[in-house]
Order: sequence, then C-alpha cells, then structure tokens
Amino acid sequence: MLITALLAASLLVSPQTGAMCSELDLPVTGPTGGAATVHGQLCKPANANPTSVQLLVHGGTYNRAYWDIGIEQYSYQRDMARNGFTTFAVDRLGAGQSTHPASLPMLINVEARSMHEVVSHLRAGHVGGTAFQKVVIVGHSVGSGIVAAEAATYHDVDGVVLSGMTHMPAVPALAVGAALGLTPVFLDNQLAHLGTDPLWFTTRPGARRGLFYSANADEAVIAADEATKDEVSVPGMGTVAVFGIVLPTTYGIDVPVFQAVGSQDVLFCGLLALRDCSSAASLRAGEAPYYRPEAQLETYVLPGAGHSLGLHRNAAEYYDATRNWLRAKGL
Repeated sequence: MLITALLAASLLVSPQTGAMCSELDLPVTGPTGGAATVHGQLCKPANANPTSVQLLVHGGTYNRAYWDIGIEQYSYQRDMARNGFTTFAVDRLGAGQSTHPASLPMLINVEARSMHEVVSHLRAGHVGGTAFQKVVIVGHSVGSGIVAAEAATYHDVDGVVLSGMTHMPAVPALAVGAALGLTPVFLDNQLAHLGTDPLWFTTRPGARRGLFYSANADEAVIAADEATKDEVSVPGMGTVAVFGIVLPTTYGIDVPVFQAVGSQDVLFCGLLALRDCSSAASLRAGEAPYYRPEAQLETYVLPGAGHSLGLHRNAAEYYDATRNWLRAKGL
C-alpha cells in the first residue's frame, strides 16, 4: 500500500520524559489537486497506548519544532507524553519536511483540507498503528485559524484548542510587525535555499524576539526558535487572517473549544489590541459571541507570556491547563 511505503519512521525515546517519538510522512492532496506529503512527529507515553490524540498545527514562519523545540522543559509534545497524552505534530504544507508547493495557491481551504486528511489518517490507524477514537485538533497563531476552518468545515474532530489568537488582533502591531519583521525567503541567508518564490516570507534575523516573546522568555529558547524558523505563504497567511481569525469561522465549530493566549501577546493582547486579555473571564466575555453554545468555550490566559505562549518560562502552566481541560471533557 502507498500509505505503508510512506511511513518511514524513526524511533526515539526521551529518558527524561519517557516519551516515545517517531517521524513519518502521510499522503495528502496538494494545492492544485496533485499528490503531496505532510511530515509529522508522533509522541506518546513509552508505557501506554492512548486511543486519543492531539493533532498539533503550528503557526506562520514556524514548523513542527514549535511543539518540540529541542529543550526538554519547553516541549509540549514530551510534556504531554509524560502525563499520558499522545500528540502528532505536523509540518504544514510548505514548512519543514512536508511538500513545498508554490505560494499562491496555499490558501486556507487547502490548509484545512490537508489537516482533514491527516485526521482521517489518524482515525484509520495510519499513524503509529493506532486507530485513534478521539482526535483533538490544536493550533497556534495562524495554525489556529487553519484549525478553526478545519473543524468548522469537516466536523471530524472531538475537540479544538486554539492558542495565540483572538478575533480582535492588534492591527497596527500586525502591520508594523509585517513591515519591519518579515522578508522574502530568497533574501534570507538562513532559508534562501528554499527557493525564489517571492511570496514565501520568513522573519528577519532577530525579529522573533519582539514579535513572539515577552521579557518572560529564556534566551536559549529564542535562539532555538531563530535556528528553526521557517516560511509562510503571504497569500495563505492573508486568507487565514481574514477567514480563519477575524471572521466568525469559529461559529461553525460544534465541539468543545479551549482558547488560550499570553497576556503580553503584542499581536492580539497588547496596548493596541481591542481584546482584554487580562484574565480568562475578560477574554471569554469578548470571544464568546464568536462561538455557538455547543463549543462550551473555555478560555485561559498565561500571565506574562507573549505570542508564542508555549515557549515561555511558565509554559508548564499552559500545558497543565490544557490537560485539565482535556480530562474534564473526556478527551
């Protein structure tokens, strides 16, 4: 079978966490209908085989390294495995070791479709040999917009976690950040090898600190983030921003939703933002109108954290809050 041929996995057991991780490729439909592959890393408890899985979808200019940055205490995947949860972190199309298509057709519907196909693989037992009975789709930043579109369109998941987004972004901060913090990939020394397509962009050297982090961040993490940065399609990011984040796409989600942000997220919660992220209650008050009752919206604010809340010194609190929600919902 084609699926078997593509499952080239490498196994690594982390001695600190007991996480058993393997990497593999999955076939999906490319932007223009042709064949493509999505690369991912499955991490599960070394001594258990849960039948629920979290599908982790990274943000723009990231890849799956966001969820496993290479420093044990900041690894969402290994922390989840240590606590009995299985996760599958993917490189979105155009990122990491997944297929790199042209930038122009990489729109939100293409991204949502590829994640829907990954969900189908998870349920069919094509990832690690377990036919997962429950799938929770988890997004960060641009990935949250894609996750919202996937869940609202295909209704194939049992829960949704959105992080690093609200429906009221700080437009001035985003505009300044894009103008001063982004550059075409072919002009970036680190990523120029990816090609000359002018609409694949990445962050300028050193820009990630101001865009994604607060003072409550470890210098080693920021350095690791810079070292593993990736590209994002400008047309794709635009459609995700409009149709996945600003417009109420989330109103189509009919399963439980957990929404988390960092209180110092300059892109969504800063001085120029219209959303009050000072507490979980204030965040929920502003976000609740974008969800139907079936979503049972619960919110969480990680104090002192910036945009990439999973990579701050107190990220373990966010991991704990997510697990508590998962357990409460039976996921």
